[in-house]
Amino acid sequence: MSVPFYVSPEQLMKDKADYARKGIARGRAVVVVAFAGGIVFASENPSRALHKISEIYDRVAFAAVGKYNEFENLRVAGVRYADVRGYSYDRSDVTARGLANAYAQTLGAIFTTESKPYEVEIVVAEVGTRPEADQIYRLTYDGSVADEHGYVAMGGSAEQIAAKLGERWHAGLSLAEALQLAVEALGSDAAAEAAGQGPRPIAADQLEVAVLDRARERRTFRRLTGPTLAGLLAPQG
Repeated sequence: MSVPFYVSPEQLMKDKADYARKGIARGRAVVVVAFAGGIVFASENPSRALHKISEIYDRVAFAAVGKYNEFENLRVAGVRYADVRGYSYDRSDVTARGLANAYAQTLGAIFTTESKPYEVEIVVAEVGTRPEADQIYRLTYDGSVADEHGYVAMGGSAEQIAAKLGERWHAGLSLAEALQLAVEALGSDAAAEAAGQGPRPIAADQLEVAVLDRARERRTFRRLTGPTLAGLLAPQG
């Protein structure tokens, strides 16, 4: 007679968490930085088809690291949630807080009940009418939610990147200053640290960048590409 295989709940949760963290760490980082005119998102992503940063609704955007098919499922679900809520009630009722709560429930249920957790980490951000009203929420694979202020880094080498952001971020940055800080922080990953040569340069065509622009009417999300992006990354004279 065989003995049933048993794993304690504590060990099972630990194994799931370790599995998810390893998958997330393999992905290239995403940085989110608040500035005077809104919120900027940046990631090292040469693909022009597989986006890690996307619009959800008028003033809400989404960024993710990890397995593309999993966070794409979450993005699509978020767009549907926002569309239904905005149509059923009012467009102003679609908020980053409500979306973060919905994502937290989904991720928590998957982590608890499914054999394999989602290997994702996401940020949901909303730009307010003034900087103090901006909202940035970071959600992890198990549904945990953190209310971030000013900046956040997630994905591979997130600790080194966040440390770089923490050294230089302050309220009132311009878009160019915030973007240059974000790109420098992305270059300050584990590979750059191991080489001991300072932040590695990242070309504009290797970046995916978008912004929630406080000054825009209704739909505040826009992508920064080409000459516009290159101009913002150029040293300021």
